[in-house]
Amino acid sequence: MHLALFLIFGCICVAAAVNLLVQRHPINSALSLIVVMGSLAVLYLLLGAEFVAAIQVIVYAGAIMVLFVFVIMLLNAGVEEHTHGSKVAMRFGAPGAVLFVIAVVAALLRRGPDEMLPIGAMYGSPEAIGHLLFKDFLLPFEVTSVLILIAIMGAVVLARREN
Repeated sequence: MHLALFLIFGCICVAAAVNLLVQRHPINSALSLIVVMGSLAVLYLLLGAEFVAAIQVIVYAGAIMVLFVFVIMLLNAGVEEHTHGSKVAMRFGAPGAVLFVIAVVAALLRRGPDEMLPIGAMYGSPEAIGHLLFKDFLLPFEVTSVLILIAIMGAVVLARREN
């Protein structure tokens, strides 16, 4: 039963991610990203990480997506205009993607089944996660907060109309 649910929500996640990429309107892309975040939360639940699933819904599908939709509406973004594409992206994109897939497959094949941890072996309580986030990784956490604030300020400056 768990495997069937995992496969169903994994397919929903991948389909929504592909839909996110092919949409031409930014609001539709943001809604597809919310579906991705929701299906990821279900996958976390199936893996036994209830706290991470709740944080996924509250922080990412809730707060961050509200921020994205707010910025999209603030910028009054319309339908995406297609160009002929970047020559640099065409030259380095496909080989880069192939190298990435090879690196991931090599990393997975290098680790044997006896070295892999079972599901739930690295259980972390909310207290332990809070300790890591606000003590050991405080600087990256604060830098991320400042970068999000700068992005919001940049969106406001770009959206401001000259009168």
